[in-house]
Amino acid sequence: MARTRNIAVKKTESKIDKPRRVLGRTRESATFPASGSLIDMPANYGELLQELKERIGRERLRTILAANTSMILMYWDIGQSILKRQGQEGWGAHVIDRLSMDLRKSFPSMCGFSPRNLKYMRAFATAWPDITIVQRVVAQLPWRQNIALIERLKKPDLRVWYAEQTILHGWSKDILTLQIEKMAHERHGKAITNFPLTLPPSDSDMAAQVFKDPYLFDFIGTADARREREVEVALVTHIQQFLLEMGTGFAFVGRQVHLEIGDHDYYIDLLFYHLKLRCFVVVELKAVPFEPGFVGQLNLYLSAVDDLLRHPDDKPTIGLLLCRSKNKMVVEYALRDLRKPIGVASWETKIVKSLPKELRGTLPTIEELERELEVVESGSVSTGPEDAS
Repeated sequence: MARTRNIAVKKTESKIDKPRRVLGRTRESATFPASGSLIDMPANYGELLQELKERIGRERLRTILAANTSMILMYWDIGQSILKRQGQEGWGAHVIDRLSMDLRKSFPSMCGFSPRNLKYMRAFATAWPDITIVQRVVAQLPWRQNIALIERLKKPDLRVWYAEQTILHGWSKDILTLQIEKMAHERHGKAITNFPLTLPPSDSDMAAQVFKDPYLFDFIGTADARREREVEVALVTHIQQFLLEMGTGFAFVGRQVHLEIGDHDYYIDLLFYHLKLRCFVVVELKAVPFEPGFVGQLNLYLSAVDDLLRHPDDKPTIGLLLCRSKNKMVVEYALRDLRKPIGVASWETKIVKSLPKELRGTLPTIEELERELEVVESGSVSTGPEDAS
């Protein structure tokens, strides 16, 4: 029995000691590379890693954009083919329905061949008969943005403008739709400025396109438009919508930013930093029509921000004065000889914007109604031209 136990033990030990073979090699001879510590890496390892990440990111984006461009051009070709057949053979809706079914059967792994989408392709080809414009502009846009363009805009030049702005600013379909509804093409680059006289040409052109006129603050709801501080609070409360209305590139720095100048305390209404212009933007909000004195106050703030907050690599601070209304000639005179770059624009709320165009300017303002009530309460009602005679 003892001999038998010894044999069993030896067999067990031989199993334990025998190296296991993994894919034709023993586990003892297998090697598994381990990542080294960052401390052991060469000094320029981080630089190489960043370069490769950027390269891979660019190639990945290029691949996605190329795939999107190919799809959009294919959709245009399909739309053109349907248009041609309809013109020559009088195809009806039932043919498109059958075509949709056969295409989905032939390409079950592909999406986009529903009857509705085929009709969008036909509308897309109708809206853009020139393939060169499709290749140059709209083929760079996702299909959803292209659908928004053809659904909401009838004029080709407006479609091109909004397509270019969508590419430039990266607008989603919802943002593009909102910009169309707010008629951004009529407001971009329309603020009165002195940028050509105060900024280098390249910066002047870019800055001019950043600002618009008027600004639509229809999201502030019931904020009292006569009180600047309440409007300020409402804008900051709805900061996401506010930044959307301001435009791409604006980063919010703060509200009522404190400046100490010559033992006096001053407070900037709203301070931004623009990532493309590479400068601070001081926004002063006024709940009254433009007055030349506002420019002097804003000019003071710009000088202070340049001295106290501006980094040596930043470009000169720009000012934006938002008033309820303005006289263009008065604004131009007020800005003419200033050395600081300033833009002046008006702002509106939903209440003002919702009035029909023919009624705007004909109804009394809140201030006028209050003055009339004060006169009535005092008992001295002024006579009109008929009573004066």
